[in-house]
Amino acid sequence: MEKQANRLQNKFFMKLFFAAAVFTALFSTFSAHAQVENDSVSKPQKDTIASKNIDFKKGEEYILGGISVTGLKKFSEETVRVFTGLVYGQTIKLPGDKLTSAIKKLYESKQFSDVDVYLARIDGTTIYLQLEVKELPQLNEINITGVKNSKSKEILKEAELKLGKMVTDNLLVTTKNYITKKYTDKGYLKTKVSLDIQKDTSDVNIVNMSIYVDKGKKIKIKDINFTGNTDLSNKKLRKAMKNTKEKFFGRFWKGSKYIEEDYQEDLENILDTYSRLGYRDARILKEGISWNENNTIDIDIDVEEGRQYRFAEILFVGNKEYTDEQLQQVLKIDKGDIYNGAVLKERVSGDGSPTSFDISSEYQNNGYLFSQVNAVETRVENDSITVEIRIREDEKARIKKVTVSGNDKTNDHVIFRELRVKPGDLFSRREIIRSIREIGQLGFFDQNVTPDVIPNYQDKTADIDFSVIEKGGSQIELQGGYGGGSFIGTLGLSFNNFSIKNLFNKKSYKPLPTGDGQQLSLRLQSSRTFNTYSFSFTEPWFGGRKPKSLSFSIYQSNQFQMNFQTGEVNRDQKLGITGASIGLGQRLKWPDDFFQLSQTVAYQSFQLKNYGFRVGENVLNNGTLNNLSYSLNFSRSSAGPSLIFPTYGSEFSFGIKATLPYSLISKKDFTEPDNLTAVEQNDFLAEKFKWLEYYKLTAKGKWYTAFTDKLVLMTNAELGFLGFYNKKLGQTPFERYFVGGDGIAQFQLDGRETVGLRGYENNRLSSISGGTIYNKFQLELRYSITDAPSASIYTLGFAEAGNSYDNFETYNPFDLKRSAGVGVRIFMPAFGLLGIDFAHGFDPLPGQIEISGWQTHFIIGRQF
Repeated sequence: MEKQANRLQNKFFMKLFFAAAVFTALFSTFSAHAQVENDSVSKPQKDTIASKNIDFKKGEEYILGGISVTGLKKFSEETVRVFTGLVYGQTIKLPGDKLTSAIKKLYESKQFSDVDVYLARIDGTTIYLQLEVKELPQLNEINITGVKNSKSKEILKEAELKLGKMVTDNLLVTTKNYITKKYTDKGYLKTKVSLDIQKDTSDVNIVNMSIYVDKGKKIKIKDINFTGNTDLSNKKLRKAMKNTKEKFFGRFWKGSKYIEEDYQEDLENILDTYSRLGYRDARILKEGISWNENNTIDIDIDVEEGRQYRFAEILFVGNKEYTDEQLQQVLKIDKGDIYNGAVLKERVSGDGSPTSFDISSEYQNNGYLFSQVNAVETRVENDSITVEIRIREDEKARIKKVTVSGNDKTNDHVIFRELRVKPGDLFSRREIIRSIREIGQLGFFDQNVTPDVIPNYQDKTADIDFSVIEKGGSQIELQGGYGGGSFIGTLGLSFNNFSIKNLFNKKSYKPLPTGDGQQLSLRLQSSRTFNTYSFSFTEPWFGGRKPKSLSFSIYQSNQFQMNFQTGEVNRDQKLGITGASIGLGQRLKWPDDFFQLSQTVAYQSFQLKNYGFRVGENVLNNGTLNNLSYSLNFSRSSAGPSLIFPTYGSEFSFGIKATLPYSLISKKDFTEPDNLTAVEQNDFLAEKFKWLEYYKLTAKGKWYTAFTDKLVLMTNAELGFLGFYNKKLGQTPFERYFVGGDGIAQFQLDGRETVGLRGYENNRLSSISGGTIYNKFQLELRYSITDAPSASIYTLGFAEAGNSYDNFETYNPFDLKRSAGVGVRIFMPAFGLLGIDFAHGFDPLPGQIEISGWQTHFIIGRQF
């Protein structure tokens, strides 16, 4: 079969090669009939053309008068003529490119296995051609035996075997090779595949294919044996083989299959391990596999370790911008260190990551785009190697032009204002990477932002184009459900790339006015027992010149008293809340420009009308409570490049939220008198909490550590404290911490802060009134499955611990509730971040003795 495939392939290329002289080659067979100087002679056409002398002149142009086709079974002559691209009446040369191209097109159509061209006749300056073709048979039926039906379907799909496909020798070879490799990669090393083609007489030129698969038994690796190694143990060398492993009882996380590609990669890993330990001359003398009788194989590898080298002198040559001492601080390799070629290369040229700290990157960060840095071994003496770091600095380069592409909805200025590279600036690799992060943090684009740097060595400049892929920036939430004895309807609109200036411009609605990077949200929710309305707007660049944000929100909600025994709702008994806030944020330049300072002034008015609101051990029925607070938040975020799946950097914040100490200013005595009536008790509480007073301190930190571009460890630590000014007044009943569960802030009226701790029921790790102190610690290992614009998906495994405390007397930072589990996150622009977690709580809930056990949590938003 392979010989047949090679014969077809050689025949095709030979015809292309001789196409320029096709008529000379084909027509020379007629030389017995005529001898004409400087002319070629055609041979008689097969079956239909009589033998006669036909004279033509080389290089002359002729008019194509007609084309006849022979050898057809299913195709029509007109179809073949269309394939050639030749048109009656056009001029062609004999021989010439147009005829060569026609033959090539017929082969490229993958419909014919053989094509011959003959000169039929010449009428003055008009010529007539004849094509003799051989059609490829079509695939009619496919039958696969030796594997399950489900696997048969899988093979047909992956091998692209479809009914009606033309059967070529190449198709047969590639199909056999694909199936063989499919099963050998699964450990069936003795897989045998045979193909049989039979003519089908039910129609013209169709065939049936039978595929026979004999997988045999799965072959595992029994032993991996090393010889020649004295300094590195067999165990260490086996560990260096990342993919090829021995079988042993209990191994379930990694198979012991022999896959040729993985095995060859592991041989390189062995040499890399030696190289990193100074054995630069290590090599593999021979290797191979041997078969055992119990369907296992042994792998035998003979190595030559050579001697272990160390660094001698490390010299810097050609450096003017940086001193030897400065470059040595980047290189971090000293005389006497074990020679490590891989580390040397990484410290000189970088490891390919955005955070790489190496000499080449340092030069490129300071304008030296055209610099060259190379490490050269200049002397090897005994076990010591002298290395020269040769540097060609060249001139500094400046940025000439910066452009963006791919943004159809987002206006250019929204992207340009986030870029850290401007025309006229010195070239800086660091600032290009920072620009990629800032574009990703907008949330309007797929995380794969691609900068195209176009250097111009002549004038020492570079153009940069940032190519982006837009994703949806808006979300619509429309849902209905039944809960709390009533139907709940929700309408939520969130526009994350809004343009308020085009609100009244009909032409900008596509379907909404977008492109200016503003955030606008509207949420309406209503049921028999409550209703709430909220509106918020954020302008990230207030004034348009500096990164100062302005945000504003307003909301109104009402909670109605419900009799849980009868299910009746009394709308005359209600708690109404009206609130508004305004905030200003500013990106700082010191300590660096990753820092952000934000301030918010917020006001809430709580109106109680015959509504039993629990305040500690008492109940407040009527009154108006006010909450006027000021928040200051100091934060730093260098995580990136994606908001959804950061792979590097960190996020931390320190915040304070406080009210005025009204009781200390008024100097009122809030010691509760004895023997108060119910009305007096209510009035006392209404006066006591007329103006809420408290202060809250919060500290949060997250760190992202990437092991690969898809595997990232997120480390998180949080601490919160709610304090009071006046001991006689005590803690406020509002603004408490509620720990446990999914962390989703559901409809709440007391300003509480929900803190997720998976593996436990929602809010159950705090007392009924809520805690005044909490801490939380978390490790989360994330693996990205896809980062496509339509949907970003990653899986995660986590371990976390935390707790809630009522006061400092009960606070114990080591008294933690622990949990661990796995989950998945799916981000779709239209719906936001969705996910599910399966978590196991290892400790009991407060007041219980049984551990929490397995809990399932559904995630909406960025809780984790």
